[in-house]
Amino acid sequence: MHMSHLRPLAALTTLLFAMTACVARGPQEGGAPRPAPKLVTEIYVSPEAPSEEFDSLATWQHPDGTTWLIATAKSSHRLVIFDADTGEHLREVGGKGTAPGQFMRPNGIAVLGNRLFVAERDNRRVQGFSLPDFRLLGSFGQAELRSPYGLWLNPADRDSIDVYVTDNFMEGPRYEVVPPLEQLDQRVRRYRLRFDATGALVAEALGSFGDTGEATALRIVESLAGDARRRTLLIADEDTRRESTLREYRQNGSATGRSVPQASFEAEAEGVALWACGRTRGYWVAVDQLQALTVFRLFDRTSLAARGSFTGATVAATDGISLRTASTRRFPNGALFAVHRDKSVAAFDLRDIVSALKLDRSCL
Repeated sequence: MHMSHLRPLAALTTLLFAMTACVARGPQEGGAPRPAPKLVTEIYVSPEAPSEEFDSLATWQHPDGTTWLIATAKSSHRLVIFDADTGEHLREVGGKGTAPGQFMRPNGIAVLGNRLFVAERDNRRVQGFSLPDFRLLGSFGQAELRSPYGLWLNPADRDSIDVYVTDNFMEGPRYEVVPPLEQLDQRVRRYRLRFDATGALVAEALGSFGDTGEATALRIVESLAGDARRRTLLIADEDTRRESTLREYRQNGSATGRSVPQASFEAEAEGVALWACGRTRGYWVAVDQLQALTVFRLFDRTSLAARGSFTGATVAATDGISLRTASTRRFPNGALFAVHRDKSVAAFDLRDIVSALKLDRSCL
C-alpha cells in the first residue's frame, strides 16, 4: 500500500501557509475582512479511487480495537471501509440495486452504537445494518422520502432512536429548480425507530419540517447535525444563489431564527459536525466547499459566533466529514476525517487543530 503521508518539510509548510494567508477573503458580517484560515497539515490522504465518488463518512470502533472509517460511494453504489488510523482500504459492502442490502446513490451515513444507517437518494429510503457483520435490520422512508441525503441520529429513550433525514427533492428537467416555498416545510423528515426481539427495526414517521419564509427557507439541503444536550440542529443550506449558511432548528422542528454570522461561507456550506467539549462547551465544524482548498470553519457551540478556520495542505472540494473525539490507536485525542475531491479520505489530528486555532484545550 502506498499512502500519501503528509508531514512536509518545514520550508514547504511555511510556503503553503504564506500562500494560503495571501488569498483574498470576502467580508464577514459588518464588512470586516474575513481572517485567513490557518494551515493544519493532514496526517494522511488516502490513495485516489476516482470511480467511487465518496460522499459522507462515519466511524465505528471494532471489538478488535481497529477503528473503521466508513464512506458512502455514490458512483459505485456501495460502502467502502478504511482503517481510520492509516487510511488503508479494508473492504467494500453492497453494490448497485434495489434489493435489501443493495444501494442506489448512497449519500448520508450515521452510526449509533453497533447500528449503521445509510440514506439512498435514488432508492428513496434509509437502510439500517448491524455492525460488524452488516446484517440488514430493515429500511424505512419509502413512503415519504423523495431525495434523501443527510442523517442525524439521537437516542429518544433506552429503546428507540429518532432519525432526522434531509430530503432535497427538486424540480425541473435537471432537478435543479428549488420547489415553491410552501413545499419547503418537507425539507427535513423525522422518524422514530424501535427494534423487535429479533433486532429488526420498526419505524414510525413523525412528520416533516422546514421554514417557508422568503428569507429563511431551507432551499438546498444535504448535511445536518444535532446537539442532543441543547436539543438543537444545525442544517446546511447550500443555495449560493442567495446565501449558503447554517440554520439552527429545535429538535421539535421549529426554527430558532438563528444562523451562523452572515457571509461566513464563500462557497457551499457542506458537512457539519458537533465537536462537544463537556456538557456545554464546544464547536460546530462545517465545510466551505472551495475547489482550491477546502476551508473548515468553526463556530461556537452555543452562540454560533465564528471561532476560526483552517485548511489542509491538500484536501479540497469536500462533501462529508466525520469528527471523532473518542481515542483511536493513532489519534489518542480524536480526529476529523474529510472527503477529498470525491476520490480520497483524509484525517486531521484534533490536537493540531486545537493548537493552530488556539481553541479550548478542554476539547482534548
